[in-house]
Amino acid sequence: MTTVYLQGKECHTIGELPEVGKPAPDFSLTTTKLKEKNLASFSGSAKLIYTVSSLDSMVCANTSKTLNELASELENVHVIVISADLPFAQQKFCKQNKLKNMTILSMTRDKKFAEDYGVLLVDGPLAGLATRAVFILDQDNTLVYKELVNDITQSPDFNLALKKLDNYAYL
Repeated sequence: MTTVYLQGKECHTIGELPEVGKPAPDFSLTTTKLKEKNLASFSGSAKLIYTVSSLDSMVCANTSKTLNELASELENVHVIVISADLPFAQQKFCKQNKLKNMTILSMTRDKKFAEDYGVLLVDGPLAGLATRAVFILDQDNTLVYKELVNDITQSPDFNLALKKLDNYAYL
C-alpha cells in the first residue's frame, strides 16, 4: 500500500509499483473501439504508459494533451494513456482534442492492471480509479523508469521521463 494525496488528504493504493529492472506485468485493457490490447500489442518499441484517474478532470485532460504534443516528436515509442473512463468517453475526448499520437486504453472491464502496477486507489473520493503515474518500458517490456505523482492534482515530470526514454526509443 502506498500513500498519495488528493488536495492534501491522504489516499492509498493497493499493491506496489513494479520494480525497475524487472519485466512489467502484462495487461488486458480496452481500446476506444472496444477491442482488447495487451503488452504484446505494442511489441518492438519502447512504451511510455501514463495512468490518470479520468480524462474528464482538468489536470488529467491537460497533461494528456501535453503528452500528445510531446509524443509527436518521439520515434519508435508507443505512448499509452490509461484511465477508468468508458471507452466511449475516451473516444469523444480524443476526437474533441485531436489526439492522434497516443493510444488511450480503459480499465473499465478489469482493474487488474491498476492493481498489478500499484496505482489502484482503494479509498478517498477517487477509490476505484487510478492515481497519476508514469512508467517507461523498453522494447522487451522491462520497466526502466517509474514516477508515482505524490499529489494526484499535480503533473508528472514528463521532461525527466522523456530523458529516460531517450535511452530506449531508438533500439
